[in-house]
Amino acid sequence: MTSTSPIALVLGANGRFGRAAVAAFAAAGWQVLAQTRRAPVHPLPANARSLCIPLDDLAALAAQARGATVVVNALNPVYTRWAQQVMPLARRGMDLAQRLDALFMLPGNVYNYGASMPAVLRADTPQRPTTRKGRIRCDLEAEMHARATQGLRSVVIRAGDFYGSGSGSWLDRVIVAPLASGRLVYPGPLDVPHAWAYVPDLARAFVAVAESDGNDGSDGRHGRPGFGNLHFAGHTLTGQQLLAALQRAAAALGVAAAAGGFDHGTLPWRLLRAGGLLVPMWRELAEMEYLWRVPHALDGTELAAAVGALPATPLDEALAATLRALGFGPAPTRQLSTVADVRC
Repeated sequence: MTSTSPIALVLGANGRFGRAAVAAFAAAGWQVLAQTRRAPVHPLPANARSLCIPLDDLAALAAQARGATVVVNALNPVYTRWAQQVMPLARRGMDLAQRLDALFMLPGNVYNYGASMPAVLRADTPQRPTTRKGRIRCDLEAEMHARATQGLRSVVIRAGDFYGSGSGSWLDRVIVAPLASGRLVYPGPLDVPHAWAYVPDLARAFVAVAESDGNDGSDGRHGRPGFGNLHFAGHTLTGQQLLAALQRAAAALGVAAAAGGFDHGTLPWRLLRAGGLLVPMWRELAEMEYLWRVPHALDGTELAAAVGALPATPLDEALAATLRALGFGPAPTRQLSTVADVRC
């Protein structure tokens, strides 16, 4: 590590993607500033420094982050607070990136495309959101694009459902939640392809994009202006393929199953929709049910063209690491919490 190492600021470094981004940038030799509202909940790498400064205090945060060439927006409110928090938080991140003359990087999702989305999603696929959360994401990206005329440099790296690097996703909150009792739950039909993103791999893609256009400071440039939209292919799996891979990963960790394998259950969508009248989180989850019955995959061609081939963790290895981090193994330490805590 030298004084000439590039600097990345990660907003929301206590979250699952924030922690992975801190680790990925640090492993690539960057100096990392880990912004959090509270003290870091996990140890930071040697070349990372904690910034316990609220995003509201833009002047103080900008002063401490002077020299950063990349701002990673890893802030992600719970579903029930999206309408109130997603846009204000993102705007503060964009304001900060503009003040620092840094590249603003956002992990995107497939909500923008809505229930009529095609089976393969490309960077130029028309965005036709059919949910409130999809419209919020479209509004956010539209503002990033509009701010390009004001000097903001930004990029969305779009991915499927997260898994790995902590808890808070559909995989750990729903699908493998009852694993210790010999059961798996899948939210949709087992023959429909669904896009997944192993978070450590996605974080490494962020580093590659940050470094691909001079943001690492290697050639004295600060990257090209404007707005970018790149897709991270990740893993595309039917429910049947995912459950089979999870059973292999569980077996490799010594997680016992019945003689016939793990039982498979489904998610009670009707109950979630009905209960949503009283339980706001259930209402928000039910809105996204279409993602499990509409086939979709992300085309990563443009990302590969921009940064070259990215290292990809083999599926079974990624799932085994995910299960291990969740406490599964020879002696699982805990049962996961319920569907009510899902975050995207």
